[in-house]
Amino acid sequence: MLTTLSIRDVVLIARLDLSFESGLSVLTGETGAGKSILLDALGLALGMRAEARLVRHGTDKASVAAVFEVAPNHPVIKILEERGIDASEESLVLRRTLGKDGRSKAFINDQPVGVQLLKEIGEALVEVHGQFENQRLLSEATHRSLLDAYGGLGRKVDNVRGLYASWRGAVDARLSAEEELETARRDQDYITHALGELLKLDPKPGEETELAGQRALMMNSEKLVTAMNAAATDLQGDGGALSRLQGALKSLGEVADHSNGRLGETIAALARAQSEATEADALLEGVAASLDMDPNSLEKAEERLFALRALARKHNVDVDGLADLARDLSHQVEALEDGNARLAELAKAEAAAKAAYGIAADALSDARRAGAAKMDRAVAGELKPLKLEKAQFSTAVTDLEEAYWGPEGCDKVVFQVSTNPGAPAGPLGKISSGGELARFTLALKAVLAEADPVLTLVFDEVDSGVGGAVADAVGERLEKLAGQAQVLVVTHSPQVAARGGHHLLVSKASTKPGVLTSVDILSKSERKEEIARMLAGATVTDEARAAADSLLEGAGS
Repeated sequence: MLTTLSIRDVVLIARLDLSFESGLSVLTGETGAGKSILLDALGLALGMRAEARLVRHGTDKASVAAVFEVAPNHPVIKILEERGIDASEESLVLRRTLGKDGRSKAFINDQPVGVQLLKEIGEALVEVHGQFENQRLLSEATHRSLLDAYGGLGRKVDNVRGLYASWRGAVDARLSAEEELETARRDQDYITHALGELLKLDPKPGEETELAGQRALMMNSEKLVTAMNAAATDLQGDGGALSRLQGALKSLGEVADHSNGRLGETIAALARAQSEATEADALLEGVAASLDMDPNSLEKAEERLFALRALARKHNVDVDGLADLARDLSHQVEALEDGNARLAELAKAEAAAKAAYGIAADALSDARRAGAAKMDRAVAGELKPLKLEKAQFSTAVTDLEEAYWGPEGCDKVVFQVSTNPGAPAGPLGKISSGGELARFTLALKAVLAEADPVLTLVFDEVDSGVGGAVADAVGERLEKLAGQAQVLVVTHSPQVAARGGHHLLVSKASTKPGVLTSVDILSKSERKEEIARMLAGATVTDEARAAADSLLEGAGS
């Protein structure tokens, strides 16, 4: 709710800090005292249109800050977090400055923001119902969601939204498959030829590395054979390492018993050397046996290696990627072969998803029509006490063409009104009288209060042009609304003022700097005097004070 409104240099207000309470707060004052200035100032903080005329004469800049208490789960918190604006504190501060050149700056929690974001947040926190100013209820874009909230249709809407997503997903899957099939058919000759080349070559992962290694080995085979032959001679030939090691072991073995154990380690080392040399000789023979000395083998390895690399260049992939390419092309060929069958399956799934969506959407439409009839009766019950007995309210629920079906169903919902018997129904904005429009929106808000909760509601002269029992009916409905939300009302009606839980008096006085507007919170006795003035006019009589007492007692104030 709105807790504080701080105004600096706005029209006739030099400096004003107002605190607000929950429930119903009324603002009264003589005509021209500056009540509309307060609403203009609040509108400035909420992101509404800024005009240079709002800057107080003789000053360079106007500023307004509105402080709200907002629950952590309120939708505006998520909006602000998505925009990177800190909203961790319990209070939310909307601030706007306006220069005398008409340029303004907007801030949320002291962080600069665009005016559009300030307006978006402001509209989510405060709903202003002035004469011709209630844009939200006049906007047909809100009517469907308001009806759904009133009828308690949230689960049905969620169900339709999920089925719509499934249907659109099925449509996208079919369209994607059609596009893939069309592309495959267009490139069919190329795909078939390319796949044939790949299958004929049959590339294997890692084959390039293996072939390159074989090629390098065979290209150096002569050097390898020469070196291995020399090594074999050095190991096995007369006077080679093996025979020399054997001789050394024999010589030392003959005298080992006479060395008192001193030759033991030497003999052991020579034995190990002989064993290692014997193993090396065996390994060398194995390598020699494995060498492919056939010139044709080198030619074959090079031919395949070069063929793999050429095909990889042709398709702009690595050699190791040829096997994956073959699989992809094979899948495309399969898609060509199975394309029509797959499309038939996808079309069947799409039709089933559409049918499920249609059934749920029809059920939602029926529920909306039932809810609309109930709401029409409820609004009708509010109109007569508000001196709108000739008006007829109706909620039109009509079928949308398929091209306009969406996540919320297949219906267009419009609130309509006929102001006189026999006159055709039209949009709410058709109401020409500002007072009638304000009372009509009050009737709607009274019906929608629980379904469409708003933190703060502002009504500007909703009682314009009425008095007596009608004004009392207006006050009664405002008081009822105040049980659901904070309500601020600018009023000229003593019947409405008497129902306020908090009473603010707007007045204007001449000072040395000029005429200035001030606002005072009235005590109980001051309230009686102000309501008596509203009843009697300039001269307050004892009869007026007695009537004021009666109004206050009747309202329970």
